Amino acid sequence: MKTWIEILRKNGLLKEINEELDIDLQIAHTSYIEVKKSDSKALFFTNVVDKDGNKYPPVLTNTFGSYEATKLILGAEPDEIAARIQELLKPKKAKNLSEKIDFLGKLFSLRNALIKRKKERGECQDVAYYDAAVNLFNLPVLKTWPLDGGHFITMGQVYTQSLDGELQNLGMYRLQVYGKNQLGMHWQIHKDGANFFDEYKKAGKKMPVSVAIGGDPLYIWCGQAPLPKGIFELLLYGFIRNKPAVLVKSLTNDIYIPHDADFVIEGFVDPNLSKLEGPFGDHTGFYTPVEPFALMQVNAITHKKEPVFHATVVGKPPLEDKYMGWATGRIFMPLLKTTVPELVDYNMPENGVFHNLILAKINSLYPAHAQQAMHAFWGVGQMSFVKHAIFVGLDAPDLDDYDAITEFILNRFGTKGILISQGVCDQLDHASPNSCFGGKLGLDVTSDFSSDMPKILNDDSLLEKFKEIYPNVIELRQFKTATKSPICVVKIDKKSKISKNFEELKRLEKYFKILVFVGLESRLENPYMLIWRVVNNIDAMRDVYIRDERVYIDATIKDESDGYTRQWPKQTDCDRAVVQDLIKRNIVKNDPELFEKYEIFG
Repeated sequence: MKTWIEILRKNGLLKEINEELDIDLQIAHTSYIEVKKSDSKALFFTNVVDKDGNKYPPVLTNTFGSYEATKLILGAEPDEIAARIQELLKPKKAKNLSEKIDFLGKLFSLRNALIKRKKERGECQDVAYYDAAVNLFNLPVLKTWPLDGGHFITMGQVYTQSLDGELQNLGMYRLQVYGKNQLGMHWQIHKDGANFFDEYKKAGKKMPVSVAIGGDPLYIWCGQAPLPKGIFELLLYGFIRNKPAVLVKSLTNDIYIPHDADFVIEGFVDPNLSKLEGPFGDHTGFYTPVEPFALMQVNAITHKKEPVFHATVVGKPPLEDKYMGWATGRIFMPLLKTTVPELVDYNMPENGVFHNLILAKINSLYPAHAQQAMHAFWGVGQMSFVKHAIFVGLDAPDLDDYDAITEFILNRFGTKGILISQGVCDQLDHASPNSCFGGKLGLDVTSDFSSDMPKILNDDSLLEKFKEIYPNVIELRQFKTATKSPICVVKIDKKSKISKNFEELKRLEKYFKILVFVGLESRLENPYMLIWRVVNNIDAMRDVYIRDERVYIDATIKDESDGYTRQWPKQTDCDRAVVQDLIKRNIVKNDPELFEKYEIFG
């Protein structure tokens, strides 16, 4: 961590904060606001305390807090790494001896991806505490949100192995601190760590787990990479760094961890024990419910002589995962193309929090090709969590030109291009009727499915017509009215199931093509957060209604009247008093425009 702190500092990508800051909300809120700035930097907190005045090791956040920092950590442009992967997946036929030797050299260099295991102790084990001396409360574990159920480790590298020891895995899971020697394991049921856990549970054996914090930040990026099942993530580290990851054995179990980690937490998970975990604000921007998860009994904590604690913040976009996800998307394009060969490009908008919305450009060769690609996406690894996918053809604008691509989509939109399906979803998705399984929507605009434009009224006139049917409509705003399929967004003080009045809306269908209902919590003047909330709040099987080339979308909060029996979560909002104190101390700049744009206070 210290090496990377200096690299970031030398490149003007680090801000050091020496003022005293609390692990309860203050560090997290400072980091949360910083990473939303256009010139965001990593933050190095050197004077870390808690409410009782206890001192802690320094904390580094927002390490991946910009495109520049992310490229520095990767050591190359993501597309360059993708090109190296592409060369291995589809090598060009060598035309002469020189090209053959060059390719053999590339294959030979793959030996650097192999793991190196040292017999001696690593730097991460300079200081060690065992059994009764173990105390997780000595670590500067942050509390991020006011309604969080406690403190949790956000940048933990969770190392596990299969029951037979043949497979290793590096995952990134939420880790709640319950006590001095108890740590929660929030591995979702689709993750490799959870799959290994099932093996140990069936065998009636305790599962060894070691959690590393710090060291080379590339470890943590590799931990969230969508590699094929069974591939150890640190092989990717070796491939990118062109040198092997150097591991040492944990002191109290058989798990190997990076020699240069700043902290290591060792222990075992008893398959017969679980504990309620949460609630916690997460990367969707909403709090997750309290649910039982596996419990780790900590046997040892080791660390460097002068460790730095690595942390991040999760919540409403944009956050550090914006840049991590950007790199992941670029680098793993070649692997995705092995499943969808006609894929030309794809983009995961940050306000779609990645799994909620994806844009894809394909070389469409025949009718329903896009629908075929949708099913392929929904069957591949982490892509299977995607809720909403929009497919365009080669004639579409660049996928990162959001204004142009939106107009392109709306000018070709038609209900014949809609595919509604169902399947697995992210366990953190709150809109699905049940955990881990829900509706999906695909939109094909590789062909022009559009129909005649609706008759456009001004917002005030259309609002009055809607109030005749829904008296509790508060506000209405139309977007992209120059396209064939404008989007009409209606804010309503919801009193009952929205869809029960859809039949009455038939007489207004000449005035709209796409109609979206949102609740009082939405701000119609803020399209960025509108998209975030809509794609979070809908389940396509329940909330999308199609009739006569019109699409109705219910993005309001659901309750029992909608057949929704789960508890609808609250969104992650900063504590206003904490932020005001940070402003008063000149740690955070008072920026009302930024606060409003990203709904810092809700």
